[in-house]
Amino acid sequence: MPRFFVDTPLTQPGELVLSPGAARHVQVLRLQPGDALNLFDGSGPEWRAEVTAMGRSEVRVNLIAAEQPRRELHRAVTLAVVMPANDRMDFLVEKATELGAVALQPLVGERSVLRLAGERADKKRAHWQGVSIAAAEQSGRTVPLRVEPVLPLASWLAALPAPSDDEWRGLLSPRAASPLAAFPQQRALFLSGPEGGLSDAEEDAARARGFAAITLGPRILRADTAPLAVLSWLALS
Repeated sequence: MPRFFVDTPLTQPGELVLSPGAARHVQVLRLQPGDALNLFDGSGPEWRAEVTAMGRSEVRVNLIAAEQPRRELHRAVTLAVVMPANDRMDFLVEKATELGAVALQPLVGERSVLRLAGERADKKRAHWQGVSIAAAEQSGRTVPLRVEPVLPLASWLAALPAPSDDEWRGLLSPRAASPLAAFPQQRALFLSGPEGGLSDAEEDAARARGFAAITLGPRILRADTAPLAVLSWLALS
């Protein structure tokens, strides 16, 4: 059944005029009055709905009932990533959404190839949020991954609160000796570096903020592969 994200809060049964983005999806698929579809607004529930009217500029649906699907990871995982270059960040956002991460924090570090700031950073963030929404529509998630504003790694680390008992912090480092292992906390924050890795000073700063350095094995994984390997491990553990 077709399923679409809408940027209008879905709160109760009844008729709804779809937002332009969702309406375009319905029009492209040539759905007709009486056709069924599922809608979600990112807050958690998924609504069963039915097309009631199709027009060139407006699509109306009837919201029938809300359901609470159980498709999220059993932990709330945030990825803090010093951004990889080219289109690898798009790939990372898409796959992190599919694998269940709740948020992604894009960072700029000492060895970053991709450096964003100001309006360019804002446009990229909006683009990545769109990638996340499309991946949520495809994968069945009802809560798209949240893309945070781009920040320098140093200032992001400095602003982090002290670690709490219910959050585990992991630093992905090829120089670490301890492998990723089970942990009891229900929230997790993982930091990973760019193509050239984090500098020694950046790793030291992360450890000072409560990150435990971990290795994912003897091979050197690409900047867009390592955080996805962590998510896959968590999904199956």
